[in-house]
Amino acid sequence: MPSGTVVPMTVLTPTAVRALLADHELSPNRALGQHFLADPNTARRIARLADLEPGAHVLEIGPGLGSLTVALAETGAHVVALELDARLVPLLESTVAGSGDVTVVQGDALHVDVASLGPGPWACVSNLPYNIATPVVVRLLEEARSVETLLVMTQREVGERLAARPGDRAAGAVSAKVSYYAEASVVGAVPPTVFVPAPHVESVLVRFVRRAAPPVRVADPDRLFALVRAGFGQRRKMLRGALRPVLGARTDAVLTTAGVAPSARAETLTIDDWAGLAEAVDSSP
Repeated sequence: MPSGTVVPMTVLTPTAVRALLADHELSPNRALGQHFLADPNTARRIARLADLEPGAHVLEIGPGLGSLTVALAETGAHVVALELDARLVPLLESTVAGSGDVTVVQGDALHVDVASLGPGPWACVSNLPYNIATPVVVRLLEEARSVETLLVMTQREVGERLAARPGDRAAGAVSAKVSYYAEASVVGAVPPTVFVPAPHVESVLVRFVRRAAPPVRVADPDRLFALVRAGFGQRRKMLRGALRPVLGARTDAVLTTAGVAPSARAETLTIDDWAGLAEAVDSSP
């Protein structure tokens, strides 16, 4: 089928999902965090929010039974659906058969070579299993530069942490790292009722738009992120105390050189502040 052809199709309903699982004597794998999207309106809403052009290249991680996969294919996009659970691959292939330009791949998003996706730009549009959402997002931002946008659904607490800004209650080491690579925002909420089985928490949709270049220039990004981890490693402490295990007797001097108050706490710092601290490590005695 020619790239860019839009094909009308039917996405999976709750009844269809339960029947499909029963017919194949399968049940959701809790260890893999499986909650299958089973609401046509939600699937199409996500596809709309992804704002995909016909022929766009889309990576979907954790497609499960294919409800979102089919909605993405409806847009005329070329979809690569990466599924870890080998039991689901035949069902997924059956669901998407005749549904446009969809390639099903069995593999682990935490280990597959995401840097070799091919020429971009790519978009990642996924209902991510709750237990891998954070490492998958970080890995894509760090290693898959051809993935320019992400729209992922995950547990509300996780999504808010990924998109948190300085001063937000949810701010943490991962939100600081995300801000180095991308602009992130929560763009919608998703109730538990649209999944089979229904999770015990609400989900959110988070959009990430990769920056053309990091907002700060540092000689050693690893040092920057090491300081971030140390700062957030002891959230109740002021930075003077939180950073002492890694900076030792130089802690106050580094903070002063960077223009950061020793009494400040990690969640109040911007990525520019962290960059200043990383550079001050080199210049302080």
